[in-house]
Amino acid sequence: MEKAQYAILRFAKYKGPEIGNIEAHNERTKEKYASNPDVDTSRSKYNFHLIQPERKYRAEAERQIAAAGCRTRKDSVRVVETLVTASLEFFKGKKQAEIRAYFEDALRFIEKHQSKETILSAVVHVDERTPHMHLCFVPLTEDKRLCAKEIIGNKKKLTWWQDEFWKHMVKKYPDLERGESASQTGRDHIPPRVFKEMTRLNKQRDQLEQLLCGINPFNAKNRAAEIGKLLDSYIPSVEKMQTQLKKYSGAFTETITENKNLKWKNEQLSKSLEVAEKGSVLKKMQDFQLRRDYEEAVSTLERIPQEVLDIYTKLPKKEKENAYGR
Repeated sequence: MEKAQYAILRFAKYKGPEIGNIEAHNERTKEKYASNPDVDTSRSKYNFHLIQPERKYRAEAERQIAAAGCRTRKDSVRVVETLVTASLEFFKGKKQAEIRAYFEDALRFIEKHQSKETILSAVVHVDERTPHMHLCFVPLTEDKRLCAKEIIGNKKKLTWWQDEFWKHMVKKYPDLERGESASQTGRDHIPPRVFKEMTRLNKQRDQLEQLLCGINPFNAKNRAAEIGKLLDSYIPSVEKMQTQLKKYSGAFTETITENKNLKWKNEQLSKSLEVAEKGSVLKKMQDFQLRRDYEEAVSTLERIPQEVLDIYTKLPKKEKENAYGR
């Protein structure tokens, strides 16, 4: 199965002296990075700016705040740092130009929602394990108020940022998934990877249906070995699809019903398949074809005769191995 690739966007707020610390890290002005052993200073020369800082972060922030006529308190947020990256899997095999293009697309997204003039620096680090961009800006609103809370917002606004960032990036990178947990955000978006997995599951289901066709008490023993061979991969695939559907819909309920026909004693089939109750995630999925395919995958399992299950779980190991070699 393909590993998930996530688009990641994070915010952090800074008020005073700590602004100098993040600048030292972002601009690589430290001589040593004992607190961050992931930094490979021999590769720091490959880091690059998309927006070069004109002044020290704190000095430029204070200049912009004064120019806007904003009053400040000691605890006023003067700089917001945005961390942009993706899961390591996404960057594997990508050339420097492709990595740069990803962060340029991310920068364009941020500039759509935050004035470019407020951005202090946008620097991409490739000297750590996963390429990432540190983008710092002064949280000035369109009407020139200093208000990080309004820009970044509460949990609802943060969810909006994550949704919009994913929508922007997925247009060019269709395999990307949203960085935040769907159970926390209520997202119903389903990435292409899930549909690919369902296509493979459908092929397995067709094979299982062929084996189940015409089965009766007289041929059940012979069919049991072949069916069992297929179930070794089919059951985990159905379980994974159930997890995917749960992940990509915040409306999924925790109510689970256990299929008693699928309690395996065989060591290879020791897991029992838990089937989501109809009317939970499935009825809320936007793509009805995916819903129908999943329901049919579960329905196929439920149609396996009990005598076949009983025979399979009692088959000697050698007989199963012979069936696997057919």
